[in-house]
Amino acid sequence: MTEHRVDGPTADDSTSLTRRNVLTIAGGAAVAAGIAAGPATPAGASPVTPVPARPQDPPPARLGGRPLLCEPYLLDPQASAVHVVWHTEEHGTTQVVLVGAEVAALSEQAALDAATGRRGAGPGWRRFAAETLRLSRTREDSGSAVPGRTFTAVVDRPVYRHLVRVGGLTAGERTPYRVVSVDHLGRATVTATYSLAPAVPARQPVRLLLTSDHQLMGMTPVNLEKVAETAGVRLDGILVAGDLVNIPDRASEWFDHTGGRAFFAGLTGRAERTIAGRTYRGAPLVQHSPLFPAIGNHEVMGRWSDTAGLNAQFNDPQPLDVARRRWQETRPAGIDEETWLGLHSWDVTTYEELFPYPRSAAGGPRWWARTIGDVHLVTLFATQIWRSGAANTRGKFSEAPADLGDESRWGYGQFIFEPIARGSRQYRWLDRQLASAEARQAKYRVVMYHHPGHGLGDNSAPPFTDPVQTITRDPATGAVTGVRYEYPLADDHILRDLEPLFSARGVNLVHNGHSHLWNRFRNPHGVNWLETSNVGNSYGAYDASNGASRNLPDSPDHVRQGDPGGLTPVVPTVAPLTDAAGTPLPYVSSNDITVFSLLDSAAGVVRSYRFDTREPDSAVVLFDEFPLS
Repeated sequence: MTEHRVDGPTADDSTSLTRRNVLTIAGGAAVAAGIAAGPATPAGASPVTPVPARPQDPPPARLGGRPLLCEPYLLDPQASAVHVVWHTEEHGTTQVVLVGAEVAALSEQAALDAATGRRGAGPGWRRFAAETLRLSRTREDSGSAVPGRTFTAVVDRPVYRHLVRVGGLTAGERTPYRVVSVDHLGRATVTATYSLAPAVPARQPVRLLLTSDHQLMGMTPVNLEKVAETAGVRLDGILVAGDLVNIPDRASEWFDHTGGRAFFAGLTGRAERTIAGRTYRGAPLVQHSPLFPAIGNHEVMGRWSDTAGLNAQFNDPQPLDVARRRWQETRPAGIDEETWLGLHSWDVTTYEELFPYPRSAAGGPRWWARTIGDVHLVTLFATQIWRSGAANTRGKFSEAPADLGDESRWGYGQFIFEPIARGSRQYRWLDRQLASAEARQAKYRVVMYHHPGHGLGDNSAPPFTDPVQTITRDPATGAVTGVRYEYPLADDHILRDLEPLFSARGVNLVHNGHSHLWNRFRNPHGVNWLETSNVGNSYGAYDASNGASRNLPDSPDHVRQGDPGGLTPVVPTVAPLTDAAGTPLPYVSSNDITVFSLLDSAAGVVRSYRFDTREPDSAVVLFDEFPLS
């Protein structure tokens, strides 16, 4: 990897970086800690360009710094604490959160003095210093769109994560906070005043936003702005069921894409998107409301390359067991097995570094559970690589003819990243979690993950199962003449294994994404299934009401119309959209109408709203409401 720098040298204080180089800020001085031993870069990667160290005596801090890459966001509130996270393009000399009732009254200069120790402690505020990590895989390439910059090849883009655990908070109380960031030239950035709070105590009512599939889509800033207008910016949680961006290692998609729709831009009110003459900026939601994300297929990178573009790398994962077999065959020197497997199969490092919390002992940030007031939330890593159906690509149903002679180029079908089937490590953890006292004592149990179990979307088929591979060979030469994949519907892991568990354990709601539409279902045991991912665009609904059929090969395992799981979609209860004949439709699938949903546990309902971007002066419409139990 080579490092790309602008506006002079970055404030990295090392001449080479490992993937796990953690730097801790304390009292304004950076102390290197936890630097991993071994080679500084992955095998096959070029070394990082040396960067001049920061001055030993940084200049006095003064106002005038550049905006942060993203405004602060909140993660994983606990009984008396919450995590505050923000990002910059350099390490800096001071990264601090000021917390307390008097923080809002501080001038920017007074806030800077408080952050750097030039102002005595309180009363009315406390100072928390950040732990800083350089993200290990953030890059840009010719497909990036960064203000004032162009890239002709894949290059590293330094991004630093600053994380603070703010403790000593009181349940039920919101407290003002501000972030102060000082770069290596002494230029300080002081944010506006936001608010934070610890976890909502158990058995107290909460309001939660249900959303997913933002992916820099055109209507996402509109959607988030309408969320704030409808529910305010102080929610008890923002539940994102995967597909936050498109290419997870491309830094600009998270922070500053020139299209104005980067993930954090919309959720912090810094987006910019004009539709029908109205400019929308999203809303400052995550500065006040904790974010609870899940991994979608667009949070998973494929095999590492120093030369291929980021889009190509994203679309080039292989199953972990295939990579492990190659490792055992080759045993490459100078690199440990875990690192090698991550480079030669698939990887979620950037996601894990952006969202290190919530986490569990079994699954880390990949799967975890939290009680949010009277709601017990269980979040899973349930997704697979999306493959095209085209015959000349690494597809869902076959390998490209040009790749048949080179197994290293095979895509292995639409394979599942992390096992979720009965008996897997994740399934066993899920079973224990749903049987736990925390889950049983909660008023409502919600499970969130990316892939639909029941749905009308294109991405609801083929079944969510391990591809069954069939290889044909020339009988004379043994050369491979075809590789095809089948997906038995009876082996769908969600329908076969997860749904019976949800029904038995009293799950009230399954919240998923992936198909970019709104639809919901209810099974005979009372489990509600909701996809509310028509945020920015839609890939269509396939239902008898519109006569559309999925483009799938003829097979008894391929359900071309309706829900592959066999449930009847529920028509919205308040104000459904209708077809040309006036018949209510059981879905919203539109590139003009954006949808969001709010869980209100005090009322025991989930409400879904829509807004027509073609009519900017129109009102948000409540179109569906259903009880959780």
